[in-house]
Amino acid sequence: MSKLIKPASYDRLLDMKQTEQGIKLIKEFFQQNLSTELRLRRVTAPLFVLQGLGINDDLNGVERAVTFPIKDLGDARAEVVHSLAKWKRLSLAEYEVEPGYGIYTDMNAIRADEELDNLHSLYVDQWDWEAVITAGQRSVAHLKSVVERIYAAIRRTEYLTCETYPQLRPFLPEKITFIHSEELLRMYPDKTPKEREDEICRKYGAVFIIGIGGRLSDGEKHDGRAPDYDDWSTVAEDGRMGLNGDILIWYPVLDRSFELSSMGIRVDAAALTRQLALEGKEDRAGLYFHRKLLAGELPLSIGGGIGQSRLCMVLLHKAHIGEIQASIWPEDMRRECIELGMPLI
Repeated sequence: MSKLIKPASYDRLLDMKQTEQGIKLIKEFFQQNLSTELRLRRVTAPLFVLQGLGINDDLNGVERAVTFPIKDLGDARAEVVHSLAKWKRLSLAEYEVEPGYGIYTDMNAIRADEELDNLHSLYVDQWDWEAVITAGQRSVAHLKSVVERIYAAIRRTEYLTCETYPQLRPFLPEKITFIHSEELLRMYPDKTPKEREDEICRKYGAVFIIGIGGRLSDGEKHDGRAPDYDDWSTVAEDGRMGLNGDILIWYPVLDRSFELSSMGIRVDAAALTRQLALEGKEDRAGLYFHRKLLAGELPLSIGGGIGQSRLCMVLLHKAHIGEIQASIWPEDMRRECIELGMPLI
């Protein structure tokens, strides 16, 4: 069944040729800004990894990876990455990256279990980045500093895009607002997590929600996170749990909140052990990635992913991610999109 969000009135401000040119402009400019802001070196990343090493990202822990056998490895199975959260940390160790520096890469993934709508596609493309930090930087203060630098790069890219295409008007606020998921629950106790995101983004325009993955005071999670990359269980200096979060904006084209990035300070050995126990995943401690982390062979880090098609969609004022990227969509959704003036690639 189509889950299409139908904007009340949609004006496609750029034709397909301008859109393709705009995508190129945004991708080239933003990644250079991101690299400069966070002192990141570009590296080449895999499309797939071997199954059973614990390297692939489990996302919420329920999504199935796309797998295939490898003939020359005795039909050992590989799986298409969901993201590169753990692979990047292994790479930081391999490249012997110093604190204060990091890496970024183009990540392409297939998420076969995705529920398709204006924001969600089978095909995922993002800038995956990871930077080495010191023990003293495992703090909410450092997390906020990095978020503000990423948001500054987003706003600079918005300015360039609107200068290039004057029919587009900037709408992102100057500052991003920080709020903890527990505080958000207390503000809107009768609303679902998605409804809370809508309310807070409508109010401030751009928000970073801290603390995603752990259970809140009502016994529920704001959203799911795998237990072995983001640190969502450490009690921070403000007395709340969580050293991770999401960057969201209010998107007027669709009249709703819109996630651009998921990121956070990564687990150290203590947080990994704690979170595996909380999620009943203690058996993962024996996997390749987890063994190296528990043995102290991987650097402390902060990292995340920033949606490439999502950022282009927002900055080019598009109503459907299929106007930015080529993917597979239900036929009824394609027909409805044509009728609504937003033909999919």
